Amino acid sequence: MFARDIGIDLGTANVLIHIKGKGVVLNEPSVVAMDRTTGRVLEVGEEAHRMVGRTPGNIEAIRPLKDGVIADFDVTEAMLKYFINKIKVKGMFSKPRMLICCPTNITKVEQKAIKEAAEKAGGKKIYLEEEPKVAAIGAGMDIFQPSGNMVVDIGGGTTDVAVLSMGDIVTAQSIKMAGDKFDNEILNYVKRHYKLLIGERTSEDIKVHVATVFPNGRNEEIDIRGRDMVSGLPRTITIGSTEIEKALRESVHVIVQAAKNVLEKTPPELSADIIDRGVILTGGGALIHGIDQLLAEELKVPVFLAEEPMHCVAKGTGMMLENIDKIERKSII
Repeated sequence: MFARDIGIDLGTANVLIHIKGKGVVLNEPSVVAMDRTTGRVLEVGEEAHRMVGRTPGNIEAIRPLKDGVIADFDVTEAMLKYFINKIKVKGMFSKPRMLICCPTNITKVEQKAIKEAAEKAGGKKIYLEEEPKVAAIGAGMDIFQPSGNMVVDIGGGTTDVAVLSMGDIVTAQSIKMAGDKFDNEILNYVKRHYKLLIGERTSEDIKVHVATVFPNGRNEEIDIRGRDMVSGLPRTITIGSTEIEKALRESVHVIVQAAKNVLEKTPPELSADIIDRGVILTGGGALIHGIDQLLAEELKVPVFLAEEPMHCVAKGTGMMLENIDKIERKSII
């Protein structure tokens, strides 16, 4: 009868939706398959993701979010509308309130675009919250005490590093280096060294099954297929963890450097707390093998992987939805 409040982790790679009182009810890729000639949406989410790199000329699989912000407004709106209809949260007489997460360095124009897309997709009132803050809450950190908590949220499009205390961000940095860039580096490495063209799906498989970012952290191999750039024919090669570690070294260093920058700007009292409590890793990108060991070695502080890192932001929105009336009073934006 009445609409339910929902929390949305509007990610570059995946969209997760949390319904108040129900938990995470949707986790699907942020992909929309469209017919170029008619502009009609054919598939959204999981079904559209299967089409990536496998569509005929007139069908295009689009990822409407880039680096954590909206790159294609209409497609994002269509995608949100589809997901919201799928989880059936609209009431007969009312629309749901939505809490959406965004990166820390997002501009006012980008914030407005997210709010407008959500309103058009059927939201009554839209609240925006910064991603690392929500991720920290979802990872079980008590950020409302006067002590330092550090979170590194590695998503698909952006990595957000933040130190939080007393319920707010003390110092933070958001960089456009995350899971998607790792896929790209792997794809380019295979192209350069093996003269073999592979697709996004294949590079993601390599990242999940054999990649590591910690030297000698893992020793796995995978057979991959692609198109030979010289003969133009299909070819199979075997690639191992050591090679992928080299391919990802520079990209991962950017994330390490961002974490160091945030620590350098942190007040000394809060730095002391972080040595005691450690750093929490959240987001899908945190699942890449060896990232916790590498950060622990470089930052000289304990680093822990959150439980279900991909769900942290969505879980955090759920916890914040419990207190949505307090948020309403302070009205975020």
